[in-house]
Amino acid sequence: MSAMDEFPPATTTTAAGTAPAGTAPAGSTPAGAAARDLPWAALAEAATAAMRKAYVPYSNFPVGAAALTDDGRIVSGCNVENASYGLTLCAECSLVSQLQMIGGGRLVAFSCVDGDGNALMPCGRCRQLLYEFRAPDMLLMTVSGIKTMDEVLPDAFGPQHLADAGRAGAGTTEIGSST
Repeated sequence: MSAMDEFPPATTTTAAGTAPAGTAPAGSTPAGAAARDLPWAALAEAATAAMRKAYVPYSNFPVGAAALTDDGRIVSGCNVENASYGLTLCAECSLVSQLQMIGGGRLVAFSCVDGDGNALMPCGRCRQLLYEFRAPDMLLMTVSGIKTMDEVLPDAFGPQHLADAGRAGAGTTEIGSST
């Protein structure tokens, strides 16, 4: 059984209700069609491959993450534990580090898996990290199907709030790319 077999069926959730991907309720966004066209199986495979490289001597709970960028690349990351537990890096942290190291970009779709290949929901800290590097309408595979970033982190604080205060962009030419 592949990691993709473990994911629940894709759904689109809107104010109008929940429907299978591609059959979104009237008045909803085209997230269902967009979700159908994304390479979810490839993301699950990349997340699983990354998970196999996790350094988890303390928890024995490997996690892998993979995301599709706005220019079609797949980036991935794994969790890296530390004896000083607070210094442990989640898989999303190494994913975003890889994204930045290979030229930046925006994340369009995201998948995270545990040691058995089951979908995992990013923790709150990682949702915030993903929010920073998201493309508009970014989608995440979650334990309850495909969700938008706004659904998993509603009313998020982000770069736009700092820009409003006139402090965004210090040290970067654009959020997500180094000078």
